[in-house]
Amino acid sequence: MNTNMERIYNGVVKENPTFVLMLGMCPTLAVTTSVTNAIGMGVSTIAVLVISNLVISLLRKVIPDDVRLPAYIVIVASFVTIVELVMKAYFVEINAALGVYIPLIVVNCIILGRAEAYASKNPPLASVFDGIGMGLGFTVGLFLLALFRELFGAGTIMGHQVMPSFYQPIGLLVKAPGAFLVLGLIILVMNAANLTTKANEKVEGCDGCCATCALNTQAKPEQGKEAAAK
Repeated sequence: MNTNMERIYNGVVKENPTFVLMLGMCPTLAVTTSVTNAIGMGVSTIAVLVISNLVISLLRKVIPDDVRLPAYIVIVASFVTIVELVMKAYFVEINAALGVYIPLIVVNCIILGRAEAYASKNPPLASVFDGIGMGLGFTVGLFLLALFRELFGAGTIMGHQVMPSFYQPIGLLVKAPGAFLVLGLIILVMNAANLTTKANEKVEGCDGCCATCALNTQAKPEQGKEAAAK
């Protein structure tokens, strides 16, 4: 697998931002009431990720380290504004449904995280493919959550009735608690399949007992500091 394809595979599967890294949870839980909203948010995020990664990579040797984060935010905010204006002009209904979550892409930790962790340290082409991979991974996560929630919560997919007339929709799934329930169910399945996520990530020196760890830290502060340093 070449490097560019590896970046896409990494974003979609190995380091999926929704199900593995668990980043961008605010829009993930808020906009997945319908597949249409999920795709709209996903495509918007892909556009911002790819273009901002490209520009930040091109400017990586020009931007001083002391102001790199403010510079990244200005770059990302500029492209988010362009995306928002395009959506207001051509995708009015989706823009209205997504509301404030389009401008909030500026502070989405996926965008800033990739800018800091990858685009600022790698050449433009690799950064573009990294943005595509992470954006697709985020979109896949949104799509799966929205598909489950809309199908069983409303009996529709993209607004079209697909469940039989006798089916009684589970209204809870299209409400805020439903997002947590569906995400938790997916993480449960991933844990059962021994797929590594931030929820089940093994930490060296951790026995899984937080209470014991806290007591040991209080009793032996020096050991606690060493453990925290690791």
